[in-house]
Amino acid sequence: MKILLVDDHAIVREGVRRLLATMPDVTVEEADDGLKALAKFKSERPDLCLVDLNLSGIAGLELIRRLLAEDKSAKIIVFSMHAEPIYAARALRLGARGYVSKSAASDELTTAIEKVAKGGRYVERELASELAVGQYSGDDPLNILTAREIDILRLLGDGKSLTEIANAMGVSYKTIANSCSLIKGKLGLERTADLIRISLQLLHK
Repeated sequence: MKILLVDDHAIVREGVRRLLATMPDVTVEEADDGLKALAKFKSERPDLCLVDLNLSGIAGLELIRRLLAEDKSAKIIVFSMHAEPIYAARALRLGARGYVSKSAASDELTTAIEKVAKGGRYVERELASELAVGQYSGDDPLNILTAREIDILRLLGDGKSLTEIANAMGVSYKTIANSCSLIKGKLGLERTADLIRISLQLLHK
């Protein structure tokens, strides 16, 4: 089984590579940003993609969308620092077949890989429980935002300026400023400070 590991931290990739080396018949390709991941997916055609959400070039949620546009049968597992149900729910809605947070035990990741490789789905046990009991609400205000808009909102909550966000996403300052205006309109907000507050409330719990 060929796995494409997409993460922007070399130390994380090294740790995951060592874990995957314990699994039989697994080979690993790596990419450290979304653009490289998409290119490598097209050239290598991996059996499974292990994708972080915090990526430069193409952010994780948008990368999921593009991978599936390239191959609707792509098997994608999100492996992210974000352990909030909202991220898992959105990734699964976009078409990811698994979600494991980086705080989970290593056996959760190997189990997810084994199940998804066989055509199944897997969500980290704790997250699956939260989703099942309804702690993720279908009425969540973030449901009306696109994947890119959620990424912008998260980066604002991380303390990034509009210029820094534009550089990280590889777009112009004007594009990010316009996106912020659209987000404020969708959420009924007036100031960028309100976006930061919402980000801290909903994405940085």
